[in-house]
Amino acid sequence: MFDGFSAEILARVQFAFTVSFHIIFPAFSIGLASFLAVLNALWLWTNDEIYQVLFNYWKKIFAVAFAMGVVSGIVMSYQFGTNWSVFSDKAGPVIGPLMAYEVLSAFFLEAGFLGIMLFGLKRVGPGLHMFATGMVAFGTLLSATWILSVNSWMQTPAGFGINEVGQYIPLDWWKIVFNPSFPYRLVHMVLAAYLTTALVVGAVGAWHLLKDNRGPASRRMFSMAMWMLIFVTPLQIVAGDFHGINTLEHQPAKVMAMEGHYDSHPDGAPLILFGIPNPAEKRIDYAIEIPKLSSLILKHDLDAPLDGLDTIHDENEPPVAIVFFSFRVMVGLGFAMLGLGVWAAIARWRGTLNSSPMLHRAAVVMGPMGFVAVLAGWVTTEVGRQPFTIYGLLRTSDSLAPVSAPAVAASLTAFIIVYFFVFGAGVYYILRLMKKRPQVGSVGELDDGPIRTAGTTQIAQKGAKGLKPAE
Repeated sequence: MFDGFSAEILARVQFAFTVSFHIIFPAFSIGLASFLAVLNALWLWTNDEIYQVLFNYWKKIFAVAFAMGVVSGIVMSYQFGTNWSVFSDKAGPVIGPLMAYEVLSAFFLEAGFLGIMLFGLKRVGPGLHMFATGMVAFGTLLSATWILSVNSWMQTPAGFGINEVGQYIPLDWWKIVFNPSFPYRLVHMVLAAYLTTALVVGAVGAWHLLKDNRGPASRRMFSMAMWMLIFVTPLQIVAGDFHGINTLEHQPAKVMAMEGHYDSHPDGAPLILFGIPNPAEKRIDYAIEIPKLSSLILKHDLDAPLDGLDTIHDENEPPVAIVFFSFRVMVGLGFAMLGLGVWAAIARWRGTLNSSPMLHRAAVVMGPMGFVAVLAGWVTTEVGRQPFTIYGLLRTSDSLAPVSAPAVAASLTAFIIVYFFVFGAGVYYILRLMKKRPQVGSVGELDDGPIRTAGTTQIAQKGAKGLKPAE
């Protein structure tokens, strides 16, 4: 199946495969944990039963997504030792403590309060339950913070020295954690997680509205998701612009590949909208471009010069075609999200937000696009860093463990088979949960047992006193 591939290529494919599965679950759980905290807070504040119904609906989905994220993350981490032991040995003094901090301060925080959030309302009361829900949301954000700090250090290393055996050792932890690209990556990733969750929530709400647009819970979740799109998507576009400028400063070759600039442009570079990279001839074939717009975007000056890949040695040039196309997928989907948000805003203004089948169908189609955009962004970031594992310092070819290609091929084949069965079943179960319509004022499941909701006021008043809802 993988005959003819080197151990390095297979190890890179294996890590790409496992991390692609892993990244979609944290991207969803980060946003969903914050959404659950908002729903719980709104229920306590407004006494509106719909928020409680939505909280109970989405917390089950969160629990499954969280579990799959944990499992896929654990499996992925073992590859640092099996396939990338040289990298682990050289960078371990820096990235090892950061990853340990993620486990100790973030994962334990999430896991410690998760049970209270899922099952503890009737046992601890609404106040502590709200605190636990907030801690789960904070834990997911903290987890993302540490992991992105690790990845950002690999992209823009700082605050380190090199000892006598060639290891990268910490000299200034503040500079290591808050390395030059870290703030931009953190904001960009967290906003991406919120948009991914908003698209999923909006798609589920739209799906149920297509079947019956009178359901109050479906209407509420769709409305909240569309509010999130219209406000967060412009922020993400601005954050992406700042991130791109930072990348140009610290990783210019990556930006050259993203933009498709094989040649330098001393008097203003064009923005290439579409085209086909031709690595052999060092050009973009069939390019559709807007003159000087790339200089305006990256340097805010139409006539600003921009270097091209002709200034980079061939052995340090990233794979242009992959980066070029993945970047356009990410950006294109970002503008599609903005378009959906604007469409929903117009429908809201016209009073047709819940009675527009075309809008609802578009929202359903856009449901998984947040995951696609996250994956495209990850491909742009990681492939654009090549041929380095630690940018400018440690090449990927020098990071590999002494493993044989057949051994890596065997484990990769096993991963593919197991992942598609296990995570395919998990995704199928999540879709089954989403297919069920959230019901207001009917028998539902709250915490650790079935109850019959007794109306907004009665539940909220008794919940506020720390008592059990009427059964």
